[in-house]
Amino acid sequence: MAGGHEAIVARIGDLREGEMREAKVGDTDVLLANVDGDYFAVAAACTHMGARLVDGILRRRRLICPWHHACFDVATGDVHEPPALDALPSYPVTLRGEDVVVTVPDDAPDRRQMPMAERSDADVRIFAILGGGAAGHAAAEALRQHGFGGRIVLISADPHLPYDRTIMSKDYLNGEGDRAWVPLRPDEFYAQHGIETMVDREVERVEVQDRAIHFASGGIFRYDALLVATGGTPRRLDVQQGADLPGVFTLRSYDDADAIIASMGGAAAAVVVGASFIGMEGASALTKRGLKVSVVAPEAVPFGRILGDRVGRMLQTVHEEQDVTFYLGKKVARIEGDGRVEAVVLESGERIPADLVIVGLGVSPATAVLRGIELQEDGSLKVDRWMRASVADALYAAGDIATFPLWPTWEHTRVEHWRTAQQHGRTAAQAMLKEGNGYMGVPIFWSLHFEQSIRYVGHTDAFDEIIYSGEPESRTFLAYYIKGGYVVAVSGSNRDRELAAVEELMRLQWMPSVAELRAGEIDLIALLAQA
Repeated sequence: MAGGHEAIVARIGDLREGEMREAKVGDTDVLLANVDGDYFAVAAACTHMGARLVDGILRRRRLICPWHHACFDVATGDVHEPPALDALPSYPVTLRGEDVVVTVPDDAPDRRQMPMAERSDADVRIFAILGGGAAGHAAAEALRQHGFGGRIVLISADPHLPYDRTIMSKDYLNGEGDRAWVPLRPDEFYAQHGIETMVDREVERVEVQDRAIHFASGGIFRYDALLVATGGTPRRLDVQQGADLPGVFTLRSYDDADAIIASMGGAAAAVVVGASFIGMEGASALTKRGLKVSVVAPEAVPFGRILGDRVGRMLQTVHEEQDVTFYLGKKVARIEGDGRVEAVVLESGERIPADLVIVGLGVSPATAVLRGIELQEDGSLKVDRWMRASVADALYAAGDIATFPLWPTWEHTRVEHWRTAQQHGRTAAQAMLKEGNGYMGVPIFWSLHFEQSIRYVGHTDAFDEIIYSGEPESRTFLAYYIKGGYVVAVSGSNRDRELAAVEELMRLQWMPSVAELRAGEIDLIALLAQA
């Protein structure tokens, strides 16, 4: 047909209600879905990292990606949950007798931007965003998507425009990634949508009650509302000798990753201090680069506190199979070197040769610049579910620095996850515009160790017991974390579709009971169909 392609992709009755299938229309992969007897067609791949959406979860019109749980409206293609930034193109569906026909225009794109308001001089409001990470970027886009026409000023100490921090310790560091993957948006995107950017700008202090940002280089910027999304500051290694030697790095930023990569020339051995997710991902990346890697950590089992000992030991074994050496239950006494790191010495006296060291000891909330607002004991800002830290001062906080009420218990907690920060940023943007119902999302994070991925849905700082479906040692399993008689989080590997269902079941408060889990295997997909 002129101007596009059309194809019969199914017969009426081929798809049950709530079922999806992939089809080819011309050269375009299309996802077809039956929702309550209506047929919809959208692009078949997630706009985040290209996962096949047919492997995800469809509940009514809500389509969840199996990898990182971006959420789309299958009827329109609109994106409702990050980490995807762009919507799916949707295609006309026609019923011709018993045939289901989909039409795809010529040169159909694989994504589309959500509609965004234009900057308007008639709107004199100034909304500042301090921090150019996941939360700050998400808020800037969401403000325009929700019709804000005033000034949006994104201020960041990082010299780079917003980028995907999650790949720094994964594909970028291990050499399998491409620099083109790093920016969240092309440079011109911000000017096109009237988002002013101030990068590489150090802030001396923020006078909250005066609504004023004071720059270290001089000058004051005044705003009508401020979102603080400054993220975390990597914790430094507290030793008396060698912590500042050349060759000792933290891994948080684009520049950190570039500095580590530049230091690898001629390097043979590396030590990772701390069995955090960043540290262990770094160990995986450096091993793939050909270095001999050792991991030093005070805990007996990596990730044991978060994932439980069985899952932690499984991930340790994955690393050991690639010749990573662990020094667990050990602490660093000092780092030695003459002008550059040469070895890490443990309190036990063991000496580990090292050409470079990565310190992965977690982060602390980056809030030292704030004045006139009370901080929590850990340095974070306490917010309500609309991410408001102070209504009177029009102050909002999101991401790593926000201690927020986690629905449905509303217990205040802090979550250092990329996707949660994006959700926070979107929530805060709506709240700045007096819209939205506040944050009612489900946290999720993902981690990659060599070829072994792990996903974690929900959140808890502690658990009473773990109920397993499958064996962690087999590397195909689900682990249900129980606290106070309820499932509060689930981790798993090679069970992506079920983990996507877990997020939706948690959102709907439809998770199986502890008694049901103890009684035997639960079909999570079938359970979700009943919700």
